[in-house]
Amino acid sequence: MQDDIGKVAGEIWHYLEENGEVTVSKLIRDIDGKERMTLMGIGWLAREENLAFEKRNRGTYLTLRTPATDDNAR
Repeated sequence: MQDDIGKVAGEIWHYLEENGEVTVSKLIRDIDGKERMTLMGIGWLAREENLAFEKRNRGTYLTLRTPATDDNAR
């Protein structure tokens, strides 16, 4: 199962690299996979501190963490 989660985490990484900021709900819709696996992939990347999260209105937005987003992510 860990290999599957790692694969989905890689798909998320590439998706964010190509598309930039996205809501969690849109990412789940756009990634070819199950909601649960997508959420586990997000958790994997978050644990490795590769994602920045921002809560706005009714959505949670994700971006890849960069030195510029590190200051705003915490």
